[in-house]
Amino acid sequence: MKNYSVDRIRNVALLGHGGCGKTTLTEAILFSLGVTKRMGKVTDGNTVSDFDKEEISRQFSIGTSVIPVEWNESKYNLLDTPGYFDFVGDQFSALRVVGGAVIVLDASSGIEVGTEKAWTFTEKRNMPKIIFINKMDKENIDYVKLIRDLKDKFGKKVAPFCIPLGEDAKFKGFVNVVDLIGREYNGKECVDVPVPNEMEPRIKPFRDMLIESVAESDEELMEKYFSGEEFTTEEIHAGLRKGVISNEIVPVLIGSADNIIGVHTLLNMIYDYLPTPADMNGGATVGAHPATGEEILRKVDDEEPVSAFVFKTIVDPFVGKISLFKVYSGKVKRDQELLNANKDETEKIGPVFLLRGKNQLEVDHINSGDIGATAKLSLTETGDTLCDKSQPIRYDGINLPKPCLFMAVEPKSQGDEEKISASLQRLSEEDPSFIVSRNNETKQLLIGGQGNMQLGIIVNKLKNTFGVDVNMIDQKIPYRETIKGNVTVQGRHKKQTGGAGQFGDVHIKFEHSTEPFIFEEKIFGGSVPKQYVPAVEKGLREAMEKGILAGYPVVNVKATLIDGSYHPVDSNEMAFKMAAHIAFKKGMESAQPILLEPIMRVTIFVPDEYMGDIMGDMNKRRGRILGMEPDEMGYQKVYAEAPEAEMFKYATDLRSMTQARGYFSMEFNRYEEMPMQLAIKIVEEAKERNNH
Repeated sequence: MKNYSVDRIRNVALLGHGGCGKTTLTEAILFSLGVTKRMGKVTDGNTVSDFDKEEISRQFSIGTSVIPVEWNESKYNLLDTPGYFDFVGDQFSALRVVGGAVIVLDASSGIEVGTEKAWTFTEKRNMPKIIFINKMDKENIDYVKLIRDLKDKFGKKVAPFCIPLGEDAKFKGFVNVVDLIGREYNGKECVDVPVPNEMEPRIKPFRDMLIESVAESDEELMEKYFSGEEFTTEEIHAGLRKGVISNEIVPVLIGSADNIIGVHTLLNMIYDYLPTPADMNGGATVGAHPATGEEILRKVDDEEPVSAFVFKTIVDPFVGKISLFKVYSGKVKRDQELLNANKDETEKIGPVFLLRGKNQLEVDHINSGDIGATAKLSLTETGDTLCDKSQPIRYDGINLPKPCLFMAVEPKSQGDEEKISASLQRLSEEDPSFIVSRNNETKQLLIGGQGNMQLGIIVNKLKNTFGVDVNMIDQKIPYRETIKGNVTVQGRHKKQTGGAGQFGDVHIKFEHSTEPFIFEEKIFGGSVPKQYVPAVEKGLREAMEKGILAGYPVVNVKATLIDGSYHPVDSNEMAFKMAAHIAFKKGMESAQPILLEPIMRVTIFVPDEYMGDIMGDMNKRRGRILGMEPDEMGYQKVYAEAPEAEMFKYATDLRSMTQARGYFSMEFNRYEEMPMQLAIKIVEEAKERNNH
């Protein structure tokens, strides 16, 4: 494939609900342009963009793939993104580097949650977009209702550019109301046909709507419109392009990817209306100097100093690591030495290539505005900037969603721990929306992601790609223990064996404290010599690591050493440490020990209509709603608190309660006393574990 200049490049994300036909649409494009000899099918596992073993077996996309194609003497980088919500991180990565989007909608399903989310993601970025209504050849399609629903949901900027020719299985094409030409499928391809006379009354209202949008795009055109003058075709196209690029008009196209209807019209529309990299942000990208933080503007131009942003990493056990990047300025060439501005280290670029699915197309360089790939970068990760060493720049990373479901993994075979950790680290390079961490307290290795499906696929990849088998289990909760009462106890340690014995004797007052631990010494008359006091404190700190109820760390205790006795020969530091241990155990038992559980602060985003369900569910989880405020796009932002023990599966439950519209974030807030009947259960489980 040849290199294209910046004004001949379109970077476009395909978005939409799972199963709406994004991958089939890329197959239709590849086949209709003669790139492939036959059209692959998702069900047959032979599509270009779904090449991962997991994608083939599950029959849906789990990662974004880049499909570069040539059309109209231009290059399109189509980024086929996953539609399932567990893989939203990949959508965010794709949206970070594209100029426009095509939201694919299944005509038979109408507006689905994935359609709404795609709309929200692009609106937040003020991104130009086209809606492509796919599967128009299915039964019982009501096109007028679809348009009405789109306008009701997304507003008046939604503008239909087509009217269908034929309905259901007889759908054979459409009339383009902008250019007033028909496109009809002849069994092999779509060809231009005259507009049937009987359709003219149907076309007029749609065309009038578009002409009004054109008039609103420019003051001169507005005057012309009000004076009753006709617009020229050029004026219509220019006005529409201006409206689409400023995200004030969203064209709606129709077709059937299975039958390759509407594919070339979509490609023409992408060319006519979606921005080139030079059209975005005035043809420049804002970055910062990595050392000073000073803002830098870099023009999307081959002559500028080189800078590129890595938006995706593919980990292949055979090929190694492949880094996909977008060039923001200059050219990326083989054997270049570039600075990784995030790591402050130099990386040598090996061969550069285009990636089409898993196929590598060798090129000698990647131009400004284009998307390319290279292999075997040792330090570079997703979100890093590569740039000219003498003129460094760093671009903002990808704002990924935080993991909301955590599970622990443990090896099925002993001795695999190291391998699991290393393999998970490599998988998190490929998908940074999934994280790996070790909880030092519970000694568990945790994986966190967006949902069950994402974590299940990680576990499958561990087995199929890295040969490691693991079980996924619930994470352990780091409970704490404390006391509610005040008590003074004696701890006496006396041991007499042959030779020198051991003797330590302390009287300690224990009481509740708001601090994690306070130790005071109030001894009169030297009943415990000063040199042994630090040993008493050390003994108490050691004893606090394991409480008496269930063996959890003890917190919020004040210990005051008030008296004791010693033996001039047998007393030593060890003896007083042991005496402190004994006093602590006695004190804990007598001072109303209780179990504390971690309380999480939760922020939930849900559409209004689910508020009742969310509040009722939070009560069942022993949670409490602290407040709420309206958020954008008709959502409510709900602040709540709930025990961690009740929130393990919240990601899954919230999704099913809100048809996947709701999402949340959660962080540790504080510890709080656990209800007695639940604490008893935890204590019994701990005793059972210790007996085993």
